[in-house]
Amino acid sequence: MLNDVSSPTPEHTTYSDRAAALWRMVQDKTPLIQCLTNTVVQPLTANMLIAGGAAPAMVDVVGEADVFAAIASGVLINLGTVAPSQQDAMPEAAQAAHDNGTPWVLDPVAIGALPVRTALAHRLLDFSPTVVRGNASEIIALAGGVGGRGVDSTASVEEAADAAQAVSQITGGVVAVSGEIDLITDGFRRIQCENGTPMLTQITGAGCSLGAYIAAFVAAGDDPLLATAAAHACFGIAGEQAAAQAKGPGSFGVSLLDELSLLDEETIRARARLS
Repeated sequence: MLNDVSSPTPEHTTYSDRAAALWRMVQDKTPLIQCLTNTVVQPLTANMLIAGGAAPAMVDVVGEADVFAAIASGVLINLGTVAPSQQDAMPEAAQAAHDNGTPWVLDPVAIGALPVRTALAHRLLDFSPTVVRGNASEIIALAGGVGGRGVDSTASVEEAADAAQAVSQITGGVVAVSGEIDLITDGFRRIQCENGTPMLTQITGAGCSLGAYIAAFVAAGDDPLLATAAAHACFGIAGEQAAAQAKGPGSFGVSLLDELSLLDEETIRARARLS
């Protein structure tokens, strides 16, 4: 994600308007997002959703995960930690989301390098996630290639473009690859997002929170590709504004939460860099 401050082109303006409209829909609908996610980042993810206009529910218990997925506005399944109970609850929630038409996001954290979560991620593909988001190495691994170094990518976004296309064909949904310039595709259309800051990689849980934020946008909108792109832009804009005033990672994390809550349509239209 690069920080290009050049004036937007007419195409950028069109996407910016759509991003602003989707942000407004999230604020108006307050989607309820069920998160089966990394235990390291649960409080941050919940707070990011609240700051972004959504309502979090960290329901990941077997016997409840499916019940809640049927009534939630959207679901996030993040493989950052996969305790035995989560390994059972995640497919339960994914199947219920699939069966009930609940949009859901799969974040295949660290797959390829680690066998348990890799097998689980491929199992979850059977339930047709609305969106898959991850770094380049994770998307390549999900398509059957070699993963990266734990949560760190060893491949570029462009190197993962074919893998993103392949995963999209498997799921019938959207695939988002994070990097210096994010790539979002539904297998037919392709959007790039240049919003963001390197400081997003210096705090734990920014990517995990983005997955939940995407779920909120997909739940509020009716075009998963545009909703996913809008979420990336809005999250990136908040990151840019937080970085402008932060002294380091600690103050950046706090400022990111603040800036998400302070976003408005005018700012999104002016700053979104989608093409």
